[in-house]
This record gives sequence, structure tokens and C-alpha cells, in this order.
Amino acid sequence: MAIIRIYTGPDGRSHFEDVAPRFRSVGDKSETAELLPGSGIVVRRFEADRSNPWHHAPGRYAVFTLTGAVDIESDGTVRRLGAGDILIAEDLTGQGHVTREVGPAPRVSIFVPLG
Repeated sequence: MAIIRIYTGPDGRSHFEDVAPRFRSVGDKSETAELLPGSGIVVRRFEADRSNPWHHAPGRYAVFTLTGAVDIESDGTVRRLGAGDILIAEDLTGQGHVTREVGPAPRVSIFVPLG
């Protein structure tokens, strides 16, 4: 599982940052990480051959990929997110990013708005 943040830097370009959750033991042979505040969910399905040119995140979202995969291009790099990966999208200004679905199957993701 990868958690990747995409954000607008001081240079006006979108950049990636790997996020490592900080787990703490809860005493029952399990651990928990910090809560990402959000409200509601949006389920989206993207056709396997979809491509979205340079654009901004529509708001601050945690995007959980359930099935399929997507390549996200930003700051000269491309990151692939697949089932189980999480994107923290918050590049609301500046250059933005490009998304390209990676077939053969559609990608299904859950979008959770963040406060």
C-alpha cells in the first residue's frame, strides 16, 4: 500500500510526497494511525482508456483506489497507483497534474473530501 500526497509547491508546480502513517499500538494486537478528517464519500468509475490532461484537484480529497490503476504525472515524474493505494490530492492551484487510466479494466476509486 502506498500513500502519496500531491500538492502545489511555492514554485506553482504540483509535486509528490510519500506519506508514511504513524501507527500506535492500541493493545489488542492491532495498531491505528492518525485520522484524516473528512465527510462523506464519492465513488467514481473511470473507463480503462480515459486520459485527463493537465488539471487541478477539484478539492482536497483522499482518493482510495479499489480496482484498476492510474498513472499520475506531475513535476516531471509519473507515479502509478493501483488497488489499495491512497492519493492525498491537494494541488488546487498552479500547474496541476495529468491522469491516465492504466487498463485493461476500469478504475474504481472512493473520494473522501478532506477538511
